[in-house]
Amino acid sequence: MLYRVEIENFYSIRDRQDVDLRVAANAPGEEGLFAPVYPGAKDRVPKALVIFGSNGSGKSTVLRAIAFLGWFVQESFLRLSPDSPQPCEHFHSKEAEDVPTRLAMHFSAPLDLSVTNLENLRHCRYVYEVVLKSVGGRPKTVISESLKYWPNERGKSLRVFERTEDGTVSGGKTFALGGYRSVINKVRPNASLISMLAQFDHVPSLHLRRIAGTIFTNIFIENHDFNEDAVVNFYARNPTVLEALNRDIEKIDLGIRTVRIEKGPTGPIAQFEHNGLSSTLPIQLESHGTRQIIKIFPLMAQALNTGGVAVVDELDLAVHPLVLPEIIRWFHDPHRNKLNAQLWMSCQNASLLEVLQKEEVLFCEKDSAGRTSVYGLQSIQDVRRSDNYYKKYLGGVYGAVPQLG
Repeated sequence: MLYRVEIENFYSIRDRQDVDLRVAANAPGEEGLFAPVYPGAKDRVPKALVIFGSNGSGKSTVLRAIAFLGWFVQESFLRLSPDSPQPCEHFHSKEAEDVPTRLAMHFSAPLDLSVTNLENLRHCRYVYEVVLKSVGGRPKTVISESLKYWPNERGKSLRVFERTEDGTVSGGKTFALGGYRSVINKVRPNASLISMLAQFDHVPSLHLRRIAGTIFTNIFIENHDFNEDAVVNFYARNPTVLEALNRDIEKIDLGIRTVRIEKGPTGPIAQFEHNGLSSTLPIQLESHGTRQIIKIFPLMAQALNTGGVAVVDELDLAVHPLVLPEIIRWFHDPHRNKLNAQLWMSCQNASLLEVLQKEEVLFCEKDSAGRTSVYGLQSIQDVRRSDNYYKKYLGGVYGAVPQLG
């Protein structure tokens, strides 16, 4: 599970923001609401997290940091040419150009990454960190990259690997580099060591790349989109996801009975059966909201199937306000979410606050200098579970609302 993210000098986040989801030990453990960081751990985190704030306040930036880290670990060695800058931005001020961009992600994973089969292994906490230096106005060069872990729930962290700007790489016992020293110098200054070593079948790097691959997002790091043709092809290749969609589609769009994938002249096509209509409709004749749901649904389905993280920006733009709580319940449902998948989403629809617990809420607020701050509802003093979060938020009690007039 993903339980903490640290962000500094990344888009609208200038000063370090530490997003820690771990809940208080005395927080009531309603069924399905929280899950342990890893099996047997004392620390718990929410399975669903919703970020609120004004337009342009930095909600998407928090989600983009997670999406970028997942992309960097998986794709940077393959996707970036040797002289390419990172597909991200630092804070847009003159002084920020000389300040490193720092991102860190705390998550749980098997204790021993050196074995081929990770099933039934004891898990522990990890932190992956990358620090980037700007060259020519954009983050480019890796100053440092590291992975650390806590073999015991409490106590000091140990090194998995560390990499410095001059190319020096040190590996711990679960990240053995014997036999790979000849390829270490192939890692480029703008790419992840993990992404590079995975190309040479380095077992720990393959595992870490697979873990990063369980981040499913509609925030695209590179300049492409998951268009409708690609989505239809995905459903054609993944019939179980299509089955899951058809189980839920009537709750999302009451007019649709089922979605079928059929062979078309140039590839698979989607056909929609509607109640009361004598013929099916192609996806092009469906509403904008339905088409967006068709694109977003696989992200959540894959997260639920793998125990991964669905990182969804502006989900409420595609879903009716009464349907949003139902989607969050998918992640709360212990029968549907057997592997403790997580949902991280941004939202403008404040009515959702009426069904969320305080541990499930983050706020983003931007100051007069354009710098984003991120804070949790649970961190605000004197917030009670009996409070009307919706009313107080719209009344400006928690901040992170537009200043009109």
